[in-house]
Amino acid sequence: MNIFVAKLSSSTTSDDLKTLFEEYGEVTSANVIIDRETGFSKKFGFVEMANDDEAQKAINELNECEYDNSQIVVKKARPRNESGNNNRGRGGNNRFERKRY
Repeated sequence: MNIFVAKLSSSTTSDDLKTLFEEYGEVTSANVIIDRETGFSKKFGFVEMANDDEAQKAINELNECEYDNSQIVVKKARPRNESGNNNRGRGGNNRFERKRY
């Protein structure tokens, strides 16, 4: 299961996330997202866990807990196409979806 983790401290690393989630089961990957231009943390990341039951337990127990001086948000990650970040259908050039009256 892919897990979204938000509101991280700027000092939290990918290794920190992996260590935190390993308390609940096997972690196949853990990544804090870094801004390409600044090199600073975007204060969110993703953790992939092999076992869905262990992942769900981690979500239930870690959501809204205090970690590295921040109250983190932990939830099941949504696939990219469900995130609403594709900007399609919002103003601008989308002439195929405009209705003319």
